[in-house]
Amino acid sequence: MEPIIHFAPYTGWVYPNETVFEWSVLIAVYPYLTGLVAGAFTVSSLYQVFGFERLKPVAHLALLTSLSFMIFVPTPLLLHLGHPERAFNSTITPHLTSAMAMFGFFASFYVALLILEGWFAYRPFIVSQAQTKTGLLGKFYGLLTLGSHDVSEPVMRFDRKWIFALAVIGIPAAHGLHGYVGFMYGSLKSREWWSSDLMPVIFLFSAIISGVALLVVLYVASCKLRKIPVDAACVKGLAYTIWAFIMIAIVLEALAFANLVYKGREGIDMIMEYVTGPLLIPYFLLQFAIGMIVPLLWLSYMIWRGTSGRALVVGVTLCACLVLFSVFMMRWNVVIGGQEISKTGKGLLAYHMPFFGKEGALMAILLTIAPLGLLYVLTRLFPPWADAAAHAHV
Repeated sequence: MEPIIHFAPYTGWVYPNETVFEWSVLIAVYPYLTGLVAGAFTVSSLYQVFGFERLKPVAHLALLTSLSFMIFVPTPLLLHLGHPERAFNSTITPHLTSAMAMFGFFASFYVALLILEGWFAYRPFIVSQAQTKTGLLGKFYGLLTLGSHDVSEPVMRFDRKWIFALAVIGIPAAHGLHGYVGFMYGSLKSREWWSSDLMPVIFLFSAIISGVALLVVLYVASCKLRKIPVDAACVKGLAYTIWAFIMIAIVLEALAFANLVYKGREGIDMIMEYVTGPLLIPYFLLQFAIGMIVPLLWLSYMIWRGTSGRALVVGVTLCACLVLFSVFMMRWNVVIGGQEISKTGKGLLAYHMPFFGKEGALMAILLTIAPLGLLYVLTRLFPPWADAAAHAHV
């Protein structure tokens, strides 16, 4: 039985066909997951393509993280659809003017790219495991070798060229994958809250900081669980990345909001009433003050003071957690907030999210943490923190 979701008018008046929220919390989870994918791949590319050596400890972890979350990206959409088996129709019989149809092709291409790059990066490890392991696990690694056991230096140079090429191709692929989400919202002129040419760029930069923040948490947690020292230089490099991109994200968000206010378009009065009323806490307090301004000031202070050691690791990790929360609130405020404003701009609605059900809070939480389970399995099969000699040096 489907959960019953009540949508009560908040203020003003709306037409009867505006009282239904077509997109639930799952549609907020969906761009959140794609953002983590793009951000994690950005960290991998900073090492693979641009040679940021201090990010080497998380380069392979970033690759596995991006793949793990990418596998689960379509899940919120499939659960939201009344007939998920029809999801492939947009790919089998695509309409080339549909952004959603194109997403199927982009997503499939990106998954294939991640798998191929991961195979090249882990090929020496796969070959060594195939030669030493026995039983089912040995057969598994043997199958992954694809019949190639040559790990000589000339072959490894060839592999490194492929890894570099795939990483270069993956940069626009990953960012385009998430930028399309912002493009889709920015193209909906019927919603004042969404209709902005800056929406794709805002989504993209917030995606980068969320993926980098996730890697900070995962890397520090993995070091604590394995009882090994945290590479402070790596954490500091990730902190600089968050610090740089969070400033850009704040400026873009402020520009989009200022542009909306300055234009004074039809419906602006209702938007201002919404922002200073029901959206005051989730938008200004949670998303901006706590989730963005506090991490920015905290990171700025640590960079200015030259903080190091445990204080640096703890501070950056806490800032990363706040950034992850802020980016989710940004997705929530866009997806849910945009629907709480009536299309006519004459009234406001209130979204009441159930806890249970396929589109409830529990399902949203499970979908957000499910990729971590897959990531755990992948890290057991392909350890990203193993000896560098066991992996392709890139």
